[in-house]
Amino acid sequence: MKILHLDTNHPLLISQLNDLGFTNHEDYTSSKEVIESKISDYDGIILRSRFTIDKQFLDAATNLKFIGRVGAGLENIDCDYAEKKGVSLIAAPEGNRNAVGEHALGMLLSLFNKLNKADVEVRLGKWLREDNRGVELDGKTVGIIGYGNMGKAFAKKLRGFDVKLICYDIKENVGDENAKQVSLAELQEQTDVISLHTPQTPLTLNLINAELINQFKKPFWFINTARGKSVVTQDLVEALKSGKILGAGLDVLEYEKASFENLFSSEMPEAFQYLIKAQNVILSPHIAGWTIESKAKLAQIIVNKIKAKFC
Repeated sequence: MKILHLDTNHPLLISQLNDLGFTNHEDYTSSKEVIESKISDYDGIILRSRFTIDKQFLDAATNLKFIGRVGAGLENIDCDYAEKKGVSLIAAPEGNRNAVGEHALGMLLSLFNKLNKADVEVRLGKWLREDNRGVELDGKTVGIIGYGNMGKAFAKKLRGFDVKLICYDIKENVGDENAKQVSLAELQEQTDVISLHTPQTPLTLNLINAELINQFKKPFWFINTARGKSVVTQDLVEALKSGKILGAGLDVLEYEKASFENLFSSEMPEAFQYLIKAQNVILSPHIAGWTIESKAKLAQIIVNKIKAKFC
């Protein structure tokens, strides 16, 4: 079987696939049109998020047996059409869930203790202790929206804290010993902190909007390490201005390109201009699952799943 690799990944991926008898070709620079012109030669492709795998691409891939996504989400792939054509979809959400859990916790603790603000001030020679008095996580209720691999990993990281953990998910019976599953209304009644861990689907686009935010009983802190397009940024900014949202940790943004490799290419949106100046906002460039360890784990999981299915 011949595999085309469209993004660079951990070296173990190609090395181990070679050992298993697969033929591996790499093309990290050609346009989508060029890739389409030769994709019929391949049985499998492995990518991160370089471009969208749509119907036209899948129609050209006449011999394709699988698509390996070295990551968690599959929103850049027309999954329904791929499955109709008998193409197996292989992802690795287990590979970076620990990294995402740690990153979300780090953002939350940094917000509570004003670490980003205090760090900047000390570097400028300002020693403002009272102005940087923090709040404690103990005694808070943390609500997790989306209780799959990532949500469960975040909940596990919070086990050492004296917090109440609840979760909301469209699937039934996903709660566990770390988080009690509740209705959305219960979540909005009780929560002091919201952490979003949903995949990008038609149901989650613009999920965090003014209507939903205003249904929360208490002002709350917000963490998003999931997908940027699940949040209406302008509504988030208005909630930050009004105090309905006390602070936000955002690893993903509505303005990211589909490849996740860049932000917008046009003029900077007004809402984003507010975020980059706000002292109660922490931003990172879609790196919650982007650790040294997760790079190897993601690659290994893809190899293991290909081996299990095709060897």
